[in-house]
Amino acid sequence: MARICDICGKKPMAGNHVSHAHNRVPRRFLPNIQSVHIIGENGQTKKAKVCTNCIKSGKIRKSA
Repeated sequence: MARICDICGKKPMAGNHVSHAHNRVPRRFLPNIQSVHIIGENGQTKKAKVCTNCIKSGKIRKSA
């Protein structure tokens, strides 16, 4: 599954786990992607992979 938001384009970021001893190990920060049914521009329902920030902020209209 491609972890990319269909609305804002948010995708995984890279970083490090940093332990108490400051040892660094590579890791990935994954966006919280949900599969939802949305109402498109033309009024039709379609399925999309959307991050929870877009759902909360109202950038999409969920269908019933």
